[in-house]
Amino acid sequence: MTLHTVEMFSFLLVSLLWGVTNPFLRKGAEGMESVREEKTLKQLLSEARFLIFNYRYVIPFLLNQSGSLVFYLTLASTELSLAVPFCNSLALVFTFVTGMIIGENIGGKRAVLGMFLTTLGITLCVASSVNN
Repeated sequence: MTLHTVEMFSFLLVSLLWGVTNPFLRKGAEGMESVREEKTLKQLLSEARFLIFNYRYVIPFLLNQSGSLVFYLTLASTELSLAVPFCNSLALVFTFVTGMIIGENIGGKRAVLGMFLTTLGITLCVASSVNN
């Protein structure tokens, strides 16, 4: 495998970890609005406690952060102008697909068109990078 191929697989892994965990982070944070305290610091600590001891939030959070670690390590050997749009756009696609699978309201045909255009844009970016 060439370095370029390894980078692309790393970006794909980052996008997958970021995108798939987003809907689960939203679901894991459900119910946090019920945490009410009178003082701001107490509110902050109560919310932090709610999230830290909620495995439905912590597991996706740790997976998401592992994607950030892979992203950081991959940036040492690649172009930032390719890494950022590739990872962020593809993470959006993975978020969309995962949300659809777990039954979130995604946005219908316009969202599907947006994901198609996003995928087309990613393909063009990668193709132009590979040809250089």
